[in-house]
Amino acid sequence: MVRPAAPFVRTPDARFADLPGHPWTPGWIDALPSLDGLRMAVIDEGPRDAPRTWLCLHGNPAWSYLYRRMIPAFLAAGDRVVAPDLPGFGRSDKPLDDAWHTFSRHRAVLLELVGHLDLRDVNLVVQDWGGLIGLTLPMAEPGRWRGLLAMNTLLATGEAPLPEGFRQWRAMCRAKPDFSISRLFARGNPHLDAAQCAAYDAPFPSAGHRAATRRFPDMVPERPDDDGAELSRRAARFWSADWRGRSIAVVGAQDPVFTPAVMAGLASGIRGCPPPVRIEEGGHFVQEHGERIAPMALAALA
Repeated sequence: MVRPAAPFVRTPDARFADLPGHPWTPGWIDALPSLDGLRMAVIDEGPRDAPRTWLCLHGNPAWSYLYRRMIPAFLAAGDRVVAPDLPGFGRSDKPLDDAWHTFSRHRAVLLELVGHLDLRDVNLVVQDWGGLIGLTLPMAEPGRWRGLLAMNTLLATGEAPLPEGFRQWRAMCRAKPDFSISRLFARGNPHLDAAQCAAYDAPFPSAGHRAATRRFPDMVPERPDDDGAELSRRAARFWSADWRGRSIAVVGAQDPVFTPAVMAGLASGIRGCPPPVRIEEGGHFVQEHGERIAPMALAALA
């Protein structure tokens, strides 16, 4: 057990009891250097020698619960699924200091996780911050990666203005840092019932647990010298020139932040990626229509 170097809080396990549609129990990792001794929750299901591994990365203010509609299809195909909760989210420990969260630290955590689990033949599955950070991972060790499923995300290179919808989202987060996460999901996903929406509130029983949700909107690189901007520019060059895997992009057409136009721009910069598949009734958290998306991903990335 590594002693945590930073003050943190841990969400009580009781908050995650009887989650609808989520039968998986996470494992715990605390040995990654960039975690500073904090405990990270990681769902790791399926054969360790599976022909493919799906690394599913969530964004803000979600957690791995977001992938519950997609994981069963990947497992039924005989594949392995790894779905971590980023530090500060889900069941993972939550630093009390907003400044603990940086682009570079979270990227380092994910790179260390991939190495710690020795993931290979990986299909990268990303949305929101899962893409902002996750799309910078494969260029570090290209031989580990075989496919990409990108949903409602972008690369923030600092070379162009951020989407207007994102700037509005960031302004709202600054004005109302303790906004209701369950209400956010209910508004964008009217097909969810109250228990499913409440599952997104579960990780955050108090304002002290919400350093990550406060910090992440301001972490998005906006200027060329912001943390993560140069990495994102390198990643953009990698995806356009050096990527050799298969790709599929999916967009929730009702997303006011990463709109179909934003996703079309991202897909056009990924070598060999077709135009995004539109989920017309889908919003920002398009994985809530994951039963439709997972079979498409399996067909495209098999």
